[in-house]
This record gives sequence, C-alpha cells and structure tokens, in this order.
Amino acid sequence: MDLTRIRKNIDDLDSMIITLLAKRQDFVSAAGKLKKDKQAVQDPKRVEQVIEKVRAKASASGLSPEIAERVYRTIIECFVDRELMEFSQRNEKEA
Repeated sequence: MDLTRIRKNIDDLDSMIITLLAKRQDFVSAAGKLKKDKQAVQDPKRVEQVIEKVRAKASASGLSPEIAERVYRTIIECFVDRELMEFSQRNEKEA
C-alpha cells in the first residue's frame, strides 16, 4: 500500500470518527437534559468508569490503553464543557 492510499484510508476513518462523535454529542446533550445540577454534569466517578472501560476495550483491540485514555479524557472534557454550557443556558431561560 502506498502513502496516498494510506492517507485516503485515514481520511475515511476520520470521517467515520466525526460522524460517531456527532452521535455521541447528541446522546450527551440528551443525558444533560436529565441532570439537575452541575455536579451531575461533572461526575468524576462516571468519568473514571468510562476511562476504565475504554482502556479495557483498547487493550483488547490492540490500541495502546494510554493513547485511548488520553484521547477519551480530551473527548470527555470537551463534552462536559459543552454540557455545562447547555446546562447554564437552560437555567437562564428558566430564571
């Protein structure tokens, strides 16, 4: 396989990843609508549960658990920030 084909495959995977992240965002937003306070949004126990599952799945799939953890901690941080923004916006509308 040449470099051009490898890059095309990576681009295809990136498109799939973006589509999946958009779906994850939809679920995060739906879950956020059910949360009553900021502590429920920033749930460190839940974050660690997700990280534990991700590390196990990564290891079983041949992906470095350390890479998976770093990527997912970033993803989670981004989605928590968005969820907090949505939470604040909902509370402003209700006030």
